[in-house]
Amino acid sequence: MKPSPRLGLNNGVLIDQLGIGLYKVPPAEAAGIVTMALEAGYRHFDTAAMYGNETGVGRGIGALSGFSASDDARGGSGEAFPALSREDLFVTTKVWNDDQGYDATLRAFDTTISNLGLEYVDLYLIHWPCAARGLYTESYRALETLYREGKVRAIGVSNFQPAHLDHLLESAEVVPAVNQVELHPWLQQEELRSLHRKLGITTEAWSPLGRGRVLQDPVVLELAAAHGRTAAQIILRWHVQLGNAVIPKASSYARLRENLDVFGFALDAADMEALAALERGVRTGSHPDTVN
Repeated sequence: MKPSPRLGLNNGVLIDQLGIGLYKVPPAEAAGIVTMALEAGYRHFDTAAMYGNETGVGRGIGALSGFSASDDARGGSGEAFPALSREDLFVTTKVWNDDQGYDATLRAFDTTISNLGLEYVDLYLIHWPCAARGLYTESYRALETLYREGKVRAIGVSNFQPAHLDHLLESAEVVPAVNQVELHPWLQQEELRSLHRKLGITTEAWSPLGRGRVLQDPVVLELAAAHGRTAAQIILRWHVQLGNAVIPKASSYARLRENLDVFGFALDAADMEALAALERGVRTGSHPDTVN
């Protein structure tokens, strides 16, 4: 199975294009899921203060050696697990809405880095703009401070609409490296992706499978049958070919491996057009304008 390629962010930092999202992973299970994902071949992990599992994620990341893939229910090969260093991994986390503001964001980061048990974070994001609070520009100024101090390798935002980005860039000194947004075939965010391309911002997709709803779309199922792939693999390959970073969730070794196994086939132009035609404007999560 081919490993995930890496995308270059606008500051030269490399990020694995396909990672694992850890939303709703219980704190007690986070370390085990991360360890299992490492064994499956993942190097890119996405968490957040709001998820409540940063400590478990950090414990899983801390177990970088000393375990092997085994011939058990996880489907291991019996080969020794390769030794990893911190530099092999990419860890994203996010500041929560209640901690917005310059000083509050800096305090929140101190808590996050302590919870993770890491010396630095690869990518730190503002979780939601919460525009009614009027604090996201101050929060981003704190992220710029952390970036200049070397405590984070890249900074960005999540769930920002074009208007939020336009306002942010009136005062920002560092263009966000990433905007992480809900994105799947039923919600393709073309206006936002076009703006990202213009500004040099990497688009990262959360809920890339539409929380499982898009997996039953007849067009996706038809393409899956034609390619001898699963519906999830078709959608994830679509993301890859669009150039998105993508962070699907999975809780079993088999599903982790399945999600990562999308770099050995390609969708042709007709396939991509068929998927592009699925746009419905359907959200499975909250609209950014309603979160405050």
